[in-house]
Amino acid sequence: MNAPLPQPNATAALFTGRFFLMCGFTFTVFLSAFQLLPTAPFHILELGGSKFAAGLFLGLLTYSSAFSAPLTGGLADRFGKRRMLIVGSLAIAGFSSVYSVLRDYRILLALVLVHGVFWSGLLSASSAYITDIIPPNRRAEGISYWGLSNILAIAVAPQVGFAIYARGWGSVCAATAALNLAMALIAWRLPPDVRLRPGTHHGPLIEWHVLILSFTLFLYSFGYGGITSFVALYADANGVVPKSIFFTAFALTILVTRPISGPLSDRIGHRRVFLPCLGLIVAGLALLALDGSRRGLISAAIVFGAGLGSAYPAYAAYVMQHVPDSRRGAAFGSILAAFDTGIGTGSVTTGWIVQRAGFRTAYGVAALLATLALPFFLVTEKRLLRPERTPAERAIG
Repeated sequence: MNAPLPQPNATAALFTGRFFLMCGFTFTVFLSAFQLLPTAPFHILELGGSKFAAGLFLGLLTYSSAFSAPLTGGLADRFGKRRMLIVGSLAIAGFSSVYSVLRDYRILLALVLVHGVFWSGLLSASSAYITDIIPPNRRAEGISYWGLSNILAIAVAPQVGFAIYARGWGSVCAATAALNLAMALIAWRLPPDVRLRPGTHHGPLIEWHVLILSFTLFLYSFGYGGITSFVALYADANGVVPKSIFFTAFALTILVTRPISGPLSDRIGHRRVFLPCLGLIVAGLALLALDGSRRGLISAAIVFGAGLGSAYPAYAAYVMQHVPDSRRGAAFGSILAAFDTGIGTGSVTTGWIVQRAGFRTAYGVAALLATLALPFFLVTEKRLLRPERTPAERAIG
């Protein structure tokens, strides 16, 4: 039996074997998911589904994950984060296997709703678990480095997925099932996390004050959803080559800025880094609305990437200073719910606006909505959170 996971103190090392094991787990999670997500729509079309039905696979998964995350995060606190990782990995391996034999796309779309529940459990539990093993005074830095695992996976997974899809849908499902089994094995090797004793009062299942405050993330992730779905089409409409130039500049910017912004956030205060990031996000969306040329897309990607890539680690570290250790799963579930709902809503709404008023109007609307994130955060944090602890207080844990 693995030894229970100890709580790190301020002088503990960040880059431990457990930290890298969690990075490997997260990399495998997103390597698996982003082989399945871009290829599933093509399979649905092969089964006779419409383009609308094909788009529902990602949409239903995202909304199912978002709406269930506050609950699955709270369950991870009670059930155990490591157990949630194992169960979620095995469950998604099962879904991947079942997808390979289905011949009715409507059943596949029904199953993806349940798939999304386990997906949210994986994301909430892994976020809470990694926070448990990061020294408190290096929390933003640790989350920043750990978050690079999913960015690297997303960078390679779609190409791998389409290469496997050339051999058939069954091969994609087999590959994703195998990766999820590997995830379960990695999770099994992790030390168990400390859970509350049976009969102990857990508090409400949902961390409501974090959920309300995290509407801040909804306001700016709306634009991210619109970018994810339509910025390549925007580039194509303006004759920009390659169409993926925004994503390339965006990813490179995050890889460069996160290792800087994470330690800076821990040193000067998470809030002091988070607030300027909100301004950068608005500026990036505004640049995108104003200029669709190659230069404009690259400029927007750099500004937006610097803001979005640094905002989440700073925000998550800030919120965790105000949440009991036993409620981290619930807190991350609330953060995930707001962020993913924003992405899904932004994707759908941006498509509607683009069809009626064009790309520039759509991204202009996203910029205006993101502008509301700063005042909303400033007003609600005063009502929902106590003042942030000083670095000396955080060092105590």
